[in-house]
Amino acid sequence: MRTGRLVLEPMRREDSGELFAAVVSQGSVMRWLATGHADSRSAAEAMCEAHVAHWERYGYGDFAVREATSRAFLGRVGLRNRACHGTDLGFALHPRAQGRGIAGEAGRACLDLAFHRLALPAVFAFVLPGNAASIALLRRLGAREAGTVRSSGLDCLRYRFDPPADGATAPDEEEGLLLRHGPGWGGGELGLVRAELEHTLTAVEGGRPVGSLGWLVRDMSFDGVPRRVVGVGGVLVDPAHRGRGIGRTMLGVAVEHGREAGAGTAMLLCRPEWVPLCTRLGWRELAAPVTFRRPTGSPLSPLTTMTYDLAELPRPTVGVDLLGLPF
Repeated sequence: MRTGRLVLEPMRREDSGELFAAVVSQGSVMRWLATGHADSRSAAEAMCEAHVAHWERYGYGDFAVREATSRAFLGRVGLRNRACHGTDLGFALHPRAQGRGIAGEAGRACLDLAFHRLALPAVFAFVLPGNAASIALLRRLGAREAGTVRSSGLDCLRYRFDPPADGATAPDEEEGLLLRHGPGWGGGELGLVRAELEHTLTAVEGGRPVGSLGWLVRDMSFDGVPRRVVGVGGVLVDPAHRGRGIGRTMLGVAVEHGREAGAGTAMLLCRPEWVPLCTRLGWRELAAPVTFRRPTGSPLSPLTTMTYDLAELPRPTVGVDLLGLPF
């Protein structure tokens, strides 16, 4: 991505040396990160490995921030998915980049990516108490206070960004992947009568649809205990566009919408070809039997059931009742 003064590029393993010089070796920067002090090159290498792995898993992540003209490395900024907290906007910039509006410019670009291109339902930011400069920045970017959260063993202030109001400038559909969130659809598959999905996510590239999925949020029974679940279904990617991470990104965004709706678990009734991908993305196959409801009875689901934990809830051992049609 390019802004007026900056170029934002996905973090690479090769950026570890510059990350060490600009961020990891700077005590005035590291003191405000929840990860704490780290001043070794191996720490910078581990951070870059984590950044690359995040991009591979979610399709978005942290960017190297560079001056557009000189290509000087100024630090990193980006969107990071935290398993039990949602998507986090984070910054770590060299002292020479501070006080010049660099963080604000890069942060606005990341929020534009989150809301206009990825259709995420919310973005959060976590900041240590006392970090007045970062708190002021978050407020200028439009964040509001949202309580506190425990991160890396520390109590952090939590801030929340919401999607802009209707009428905001739409992204150019001809530039890269665009996800559109809209009202749901339904359909049948593998001989099953399925529930109508409440929401749909459509992937658009070059002005044409290249993938879609749908989801609903429903209370289900896990070992006899009620649980709110986001059920994802109808995952489709155009064969000509497979292998590029479109399905991965759509699944991650759908899960975040479920989290926003209060779901503690995400569930996918999975076709065989999707099982390897979901496993790589952190979904786990459910061993307990799954039943659904229809007028003629409560049969077992014939599909592989994959779940993704959003709230550290126990996995069922006896059985799951969808309390409705499959999705």
